[in-house]
Amino acid sequence: MTDFSADQAVWTSKLKEVYGETVELEDEQGKSSVYDIIAEFAVGDRAYAVLGGSGRAAEQEILRIVVSPDGLPELESIMDDDEWENISELYDELTFPAEDSE
Repeated sequence: MTDFSADQAVWTSKLKEVYGETVELEDEQGKSSVYDIIAEFAVGDRAYAVLGGSGRAAEQEILRIVVSPDGLPELESIMDDDEWENISELYDELTFPAEDSE
C-alpha cells in the first residue's frame, strides 16, 4: 500500500524543459549512458523522474529530482526502500489505473 494516491500526484516537465527528451547519467564506474525521460511527476514536496534505457534488457529507473545550488534540476537515487516502493506503486497507479468495477 502506498502512502500517496494518484490524485495527489502532478505531472511535471522540469527535466525536459532543461535537458530535452534525454539525459546522460554516469554510473559508479564512470560509464555514461543516455536515458529517455519517460515521465516526471511531483507528489508532496518531492519530484521524481522515470527514465528508460536503450537496448533489449533496459529497465525503467525511477529517480528523485532535486534542485542544485545553481537552480538546475538534477537526479539522485532513491536510497530509502520504503520511499522507492511507495513511488514505484504510485507510478504504476498513475499509468495503469485500477478498475473501479469490483
